[in-house]
Amino acid sequence: MKKILCAVALSFSGLSLQAQNYKQAFQSIYEEGMAATHLEKLAHHFLDVIGPRLAGSPQMQLAHDFVTSQYKNWGIEAYNEQWGEWQSWQREFAHIDLLYPWPKTLEATQLAWCPDMKQAAEAEIILLPDAPDSLSFDRMLPSVKGKFVLVSQPQSSGRPLSTYEAYIGKAGADSVAQLRLQETAAWQKRIKNTGFTARTLPARLETAGAAGIISSSWTGGWGALKIFAARTQKIPAVEMGLEDYNLLVRLAQNGTIPKLRIRTTSKWGKMVPAYNSMAVMKGSEKPDEIVLLSAHIDSWDAGTGATDNGTGVLTMMEAMRILKKVYPNPKRTIMVGHWGSEEQGLNGSRAFTEDHPELLDKISMVFNHDNGTGKINTVATQGFINAYAFFEQWIAYLPPALKDEFKMTYPAVPDAGGSDNISFITRGIPAFYLASSNDWDYRLYTWHTQRDTYDKIVFDELRKNAMLVAMLVYMACEEPQPLDRSRIKMPVDIKTGKQKEWPVPEKAVRKGPY
Repeated sequence: MKKILCAVALSFSGLSLQAQNYKQAFQSIYEEGMAATHLEKLAHHFLDVIGPRLAGSPQMQLAHDFVTSQYKNWGIEAYNEQWGEWQSWQREFAHIDLLYPWPKTLEATQLAWCPDMKQAAEAEIILLPDAPDSLSFDRMLPSVKGKFVLVSQPQSSGRPLSTYEAYIGKAGADSVAQLRLQETAAWQKRIKNTGFTARTLPARLETAGAAGIISSSWTGGWGALKIFAARTQKIPAVEMGLEDYNLLVRLAQNGTIPKLRIRTTSKWGKMVPAYNSMAVMKGSEKPDEIVLLSAHIDSWDAGTGATDNGTGVLTMMEAMRILKKVYPNPKRTIMVGHWGSEEQGLNGSRAFTEDHPELLDKISMVFNHDNGTGKINTVATQGFINAYAFFEQWIAYLPPALKDEFKMTYPAVPDAGGSDNISFITRGIPAFYLASSNDWDYRLYTWHTQRDTYDKIVFDELRKNAMLVAMLVYMACEEPQPLDRSRIKMPVDIKTGKQKEWPVPEKAVRKGPY
């Protein structure tokens, strides 16, 4: 009995000591994080001076060099690791003007990797032909020759649904939402009837002699557009603001065919290296075990990629800076990967897992941030059965300001796509997506849009996220054992009646674009 009581006493003593150590460490992390005054300046240079970080662009190389130099300035080992190559392309200027029925410069920009035009093109517009089937579409294709083709769904209104609910109530907003669903279904059918997809259609229109492609991928928020990549080789591909796009559609549908002038200029160059930017703090007791931080460094280039994923990069950089100050000799190795070409298919992180098979068994867990500027308060455990034992204990240790409204999903199921944690989950490595239930209108206004700029960052949230990540990493390094990799039995797919399978690795695309 005395031996049992002694063991229990030692157990409680150990827990108390652990809690005390965590409290002291977290106090140091909090003080260092709150005292930071450099984040705004760091973000300004990363986003405003360097600019958007499209794969293969000169700005991408500048971003890699800037990030690694900052780590080195903080005394952290850092390097750029090549995993592929990308053709260099630099956006220049786009001029899109309405010539008829009255003059106006339209709100529009060229898509990434848009062909360079040596001179402006002038042409009338045509809405994508509405064919009953692919054979009929082939017969209608001659009508697009020499025309700028509108390939996106026009909208009955450019007002967000939230404004309808504010002024005419939920029932009125639901009615508008239903109308939009019907309009979307009709347009999707129009695309399907061509025999092509939204991705493959521009190339077919180009071979049919179209003068250019005009799209408008509205997010549902005031003036916000999702802007991705051109799919043409010689003719311009531009994204147009919803209001101007709808104007063109209304004119054409009512018998007044607009005439436009378009010129896009860009610089194509040679193939250039594609990198991941890595930083490492070597472990003192278990150097062969790794806690990995993850945030992709590339972006689309209509805005400056502030919340996708500038905030993720800055969060992980600041977490590493704090840890270097308050936890310079971590028990496990801390590594951070700032991946390239995430936006084209998780290519940098996939390449890392392919190129470093010797590390896959050594990675204890991965923390991935790719979620805008909101405070991290949600983590799904991705189907790893025993993750709850770690996270429940860790959450209890967190300061109240950081664990407020913190939610976990157990055991959840593995993500099937979306961000770089997938590259590790498919290898059986516990890789967690650090999310926010308060996304500051991320999906509506900044994700992949021209509105994704420095002014959208909420720096108070960014500081909290960096401190939280630093605390999670500290606890992950201090754990006696790495996280067990046992996985759930996947659930049955209600659509097929068959058991779902754990996601499998996909190969990195090592040469681009597309």
